[in-house]
Amino acid sequence: MLEEVERWLSRRSWSVADRPPHQLTAAKRAGGASVSVVLPALDEEETVGEIVAEIRRELMEKVPLVDELVVVDSGSADRTAEVAAAAGARVVRRDDILPRLPALPGKGEVLWRSLLVTGGDIVAFVDADLKEFSADFVTGIVGPLLTEPDVHFVKAMYDRPLGAAAGRGGRLAGGEQGGRVTELMARPLLNMHWPQLAGFVQPLGGEYAARRSLLERLPFPVGYGVEVGLLVDALHTVGLDALAQVDVGVRRHRHQDGQALGRMAAAIYRTAQLRLARAHLVRPELTQFVRGEDGFEPRTYAVDTEERPPMAEVAEYAARRVA
Repeated sequence: MLEEVERWLSRRSWSVADRPPHQLTAAKRAGGASVSVVLPALDEEETVGEIVAEIRRELMEKVPLVDELVVVDSGSADRTAEVAAAAGARVVRRDDILPRLPALPGKGEVLWRSLLVTGGDIVAFVDADLKEFSADFVTGIVGPLLTEPDVHFVKAMYDRPLGAAAGRGGRLAGGEQGGRVTELMARPLLNMHWPQLAGFVQPLGGEYAARRSLLERLPFPVGYGVEVGLLVDALHTVGLDALAQVDVGVRRHRHQDGQALGRMAAAIYRTAQLRLARAHLVRPELTQFVRGEDGFEPRTYAVDTEERPPMAEVAEYAARRVA
């Protein structure tokens, strides 16, 4: 590990306990910053309501930390929108945001469009499939942005139990970590090509926050590559010392099957490849196999390669800021 990264780990890695909510609300009041929380959601009726209710109760009613809570629904076929609204979120349909531009499938597309329907100086993203959700996820990632003027981008770090692997006290027994794409794809890529980012415990985690002034300057990969793309581009835009991470404990969520993880890994690799050699573009595909009646049958998928431009370059966003 680079000496620069070792210094960064001691300087820019914290625990959520380092900044209790009352300290954050005092810092927020003193600095005058507003906070938006965004949940990108697709068919998450089982979990989204509990997450919304926890954030409203703990961070909007008990303490005035979060100013707006928005669920962006990207075409759910279940009751995600109704459940989220009943729990107290403002729900916005992805396709109603920037309608002149047909929406592309993918999480990154939702996060990019969310900048147009939120107003916070600090924007926090939280996945909508988390189980046993704690408000610590939000206070953790927002905290350094309220108390450290030089920090611009914060990732959550946590244990990720795989199945029933959590041991006593919520920690993992026997090292049974989730995050398989992180360990098999993202971490090797970052260590080899962006060694300054080797200190991030959960580079692909979906819980992170940033200053709007940074997010509006970054391109957004529309699919699974959004987390690694934003992290790499934030490094190049503001430098390592402006990035941070906070330990928020344990993250539990729905795990995807191996083939879905393969598609995710391909998109992450492509996102990294684009940043390494933008002059050599090929639209890639990924072929996987499933067993059918006559043996193994190929299934070919296009790998996410589309990216949205920095939001600051979008006319509607600029017009909204002038207004």
